[in-house]
Order: sequence, then structure tokens, then C-alpha cells
Amino acid sequence: MHAHHPFRPDETGYRLQYRMQEINHCPGCGRSHWLVGRMTAECAYCATALPIRTGQTQGEGLFRSSNGTRPARLAA
Repeated sequence: MHAHHPFRPDETGYRLQYRMQEINHCPGCGRSHWLVGRMTAECAYCATALPIRTGQTQGEGLFRSSNGTRPARLAA
């Protein structure tokens, strides 16, 4: 019987991803016209979909600590 190993995404090799601010060629047809959504980008010619590489650290409010304190209210 095989030993169970946890999933390690850093050890799975190259992953195809749509990279914002770069020229992306479709792995399916080689063209570079994309329909970009919030989570995926789809090739406009052959409909190959790729996840968008975001880095997971853009924008405010992604991480919050739960130490019981609340931030001060802002005057509107």
C-alpha cells in the first residue's frame, strides 16, 4: 500500500497561468487574444481557460487579525 503524502503545490512543477501585464500565448492554439474575468482568462479563439496568477497579496483587507480589538471608526 502506498503512503499518503499531502498535496504540495510547490513541488508539482510548472503550472499554466494567465499573467496580468504580460503577453500570454494560448497553450491550445498559440494566439494571444483573451477574455479576462475575475478568476480565469479564456482564449477568444479556442476557449482554453487559464487561472489568473494574482500573487494573492494585492489590495486592502485580505488579511485580518482576530485579537479581539476593533479599529477606530473613521469620521465620514
